Order: sequence, then structure tokens, then C-alpha cells
Amino acid sequence: MMIKEIIFYILALVITVFSIMAVNSRRLIRSATYLLFVLLATAGLYLLLDYHYLFAVQVAVYAGGIMVLFIFAILLTQKPGKNIRPEPLLQRVMAILLSSAGLIFCGIIIYQSVNRVYHYVEKVEIPVKEIGSTLMGTGKYEYILPFEAISIMLLACIVGAIMIARKR
Repeated sequence: MMIKEIIFYILALVITVFSIMAVNSRRLIRSATYLLFVLLATAGLYLLLDYHYLFAVQVAVYAGGIMVLFIFAILLTQKPGKNIRPEPLLQRVMAILLSSAGLIFCGIIIYQSVNRVYHYVEKVEIPVKEIGSTLMGTGKYEYILPFEAISIMLLACIVGAIMIARKR
């Protein structure tokens, strides 16, 4: 096996194990920490694919900013050492069934979309400057409005978490 394949399998194993641990952990801070490891391993996959921009975004935005927001919200709304009570068996079974159906549905859609697009797209690397201009542009097919909408939504979540914490 080549070294890239070994690294891929290690990262896939880390993502799988820590995803399961994040879902099954009864402590919120530990779940958030396990999610952080999943996000960092995903960044490793981007680096393995030579997507340096996505690697940097994954580490800076998700592993950095979003995880700080999660932990901040958890500490404001929950007691850090408090255990989470398990859900009833029926709810767990329904969640597993609905999650599996959603995963299969999304997988089919992604598979069909990738196959359709793969035959028509040239293998050309887009410069980072062009990606940045597209993300922060105001013209057609540019994304400054959704970017600002998401930042306002995150600010509203922080304010809501502070308001909930103040009531206690």
C-alpha cells in the first residue's frame, strides 16, 4: 500500500471512531471535543487531497470558530459536569431508522449528481484568489449575502444562549 492510502485509512478510522464517541458520550464537553477531532481529521483528508484552501477553512472556521461557539453555548446553557439522560428505546430506534433512510437518500442524490457532473467537468484547479472573490463578491453567482446571513444567524444564536443563561 502507498503511504497516502495508509494515511487515508487512519483518518477514516479516526473520523468513524470519534463520530461514534461524540454521539454516544453522555457528557456534552466530551462530545464537543470528539467532534473537534472529527473536524480536524476531515481537514486532514482535505490536505491529503491537496485542497489546501479547504484545509485552511476547515481548521480555521469549523475546528476553530464553530467549536468555540459550541463550547461557549454548552457552558452557558448546561452545567458542564451534568450527565445527559438517555432517550427511550422507541425514540432511539426511530432515530436510527430515520437517520439511515436520510443517509441512503442523500447518498443516492450525491452519487447521481457526482456521476452527472464528473463527465462534463474539466480537471482544472481554481486559484484561491478567484474563490475569495466569488465568496465575497456582490454580483450574480457570488455569495456575500448568504455569508452575512449566516453571520447574523450565529450572532442570534449567541445572544439567545446568553439570554437562556441569564435566566438561570
